[in-house]
Amino acid sequence: MAGDLITMDDLTNEEIEALLNDAEKLLPVAKGEVFLPLLQGKLLGNMFFEPSTRTRMSFETAMKRLGGNVVNLGALASSSVTKGETLFDTMKMVDGYCDVAVLRHPRQGAAQYAADACEIAILNGGDGAGHHPTQTMLDLFTIKQAHGKLDLNVVMVGDLRYGRTVHSLSHALSRFGAHLTFIAPSSLSMPEELLEDLQKTGAKITVSDDLLSNLPTADVIYMTRIQKERFPDEDEYLKVAGIYKLNRSNLKDVKQSMIIMHPLPRIDEIHPNVDSTPHARYFDQAFNGVVARMALLCRVFGVPVPEVVGE
Repeated sequence: MAGDLITMDDLTNEEIEALLNDAEKLLPVAKGEVFLPLLQGKLLGNMFFEPSTRTRMSFETAMKRLGGNVVNLGALASSSVTKGETLFDTMKMVDGYCDVAVLRHPRQGAAQYAADACEIAILNGGDGAGHHPTQTMLDLFTIKQAHGKLDLNVVMVGDLRYGRTVHSLSHALSRFGAHLTFIAPSSLSMPEELLEDLQKTGAKITVSDDLLSNLPTADVIYMTRIQKERFPDEDEYLKVAGIYKLNRSNLKDVKQSMIIMHPLPRIDEIHPNVDSTPHARYFDQAFNGVVARMALLCRVFGVPVPEVVGE
């Protein structure tokens, strides 16, 4: 059985490419056109200590589409966490119940802590402002699906300080030759240690606070919401809330092939009038969470993905 996935450093470039190929093969299964019980008899533990819609549901869908089953940590109010049970003790229980677990936790580093405690593989479903590698896999799949390659001009916008999706995605894209443009107010700029890590790898990076001037050269615009729940001070949040907004009128001079992505949920950073443009890919991106996570689950169990023919 393959190991944990805590950050994108746990995957080589070759493994990433293989996972993207497997995800492509699994599209008919994700759409329900073919039933492929590759993981029959396997049990996934969904351990979510923070709210989640897409990550939680897509992992559950992925496991069930492959013939496996899922147990969910119920509402925290109904679990022993409210009695003071530690993360270590909770995960040791899951270690005995399940074959693999996904962990979403508000504390940065929690996924690695859980992995150290467990024999089963732990997949990081987001650890505070740290990393979100399974989101990165669906993001890479969405980009490659649209452009056929990853060495593109990718503009990341919004909350780059607390946004774990951009932390993981920037690391992965830099390994495939992408040019990364980071657009944020100074208070939400990419953490200095992450920038230094990227620069050590020779990544091509531009830092700016101006979204509109960077639109015409972008191949991918990756919007993020300003995460109110990460701010220790609400007044600081209010200073930057709504600072970047994208609407249809901003798209007049963009490349025809440019795509707009967002890890969702959105607040007001993408106007609904963008949804009907050919650039909007964020709902396709959300669906791609199923195929990307199916491929990851097959990797965990060492199950080869066959060629699949849909309807």
